[in-house]
Amino acid sequence: MAGTGKCFLVTGPPGVGKSTLIMRVFESLKVSNPTLKVQGFYTREIRQGSERVGFEVVTLDGRRGPLASTNISSPESHRWPTVGKYKVDVASFESLALPELQVKEDTNLFIIDEVGKMELFSSSFFPAVLKILESNIPVLASIPIPKSGRDIPGVARLKNQPGATVFTLNSSNRDAAKETIYSQLVDVLQKH
Repeated sequence: MAGTGKCFLVTGPPGVGKSTLIMRVFESLKVSNPTLKVQGFYTREIRQGSERVGFEVVTLDGRRGPLASTNISSPESHRWPTVGKYKVDVASFESLALPELQVKEDTNLFIIDEVGKMELFSSSFFPAVLKILESNIPVLASIPIPKSGRDIPGVARLKNQPGATVFTLNSSNRDAAKETIYSQLVDVLQKH
């Protein structure tokens, strides 16, 4: 079946280390395979002291921009969608993330951290993710843990992708999960 075993999904409670795991897998892959063409983005918390005040989107080559913030008040920001206490800067997210999600001939792997509520406010984001899945290029993505037992539709669609493997992280299995995902990806990329 096309697409078997090409979609690796990492989930777990907030703060368990999904982004850290994905970045560690990415770093290991770069070391073992320096010519690998990887595209995508990850999200990072913005903290002030011990308080989380927002998120930024960071491309794999280190460009960054705001994704969401608790303390933004610009004329346009009152029209922005909110998730909890965060206002989501969809335009900033799209300008950084969407170019990174374009399928190119020579791409070996996509990293998408994360496919969550904030990112799905972009109407162009999920169609781009679906195009990637259709392209059969391997994907390493993180997804939020379902609130009240139900996945948001985009996340459910990813989990039901033929060949998708979901890794649920907790503090005791993180390192083992990193090794497993890394070795499975190395396998997939050699066949690719």
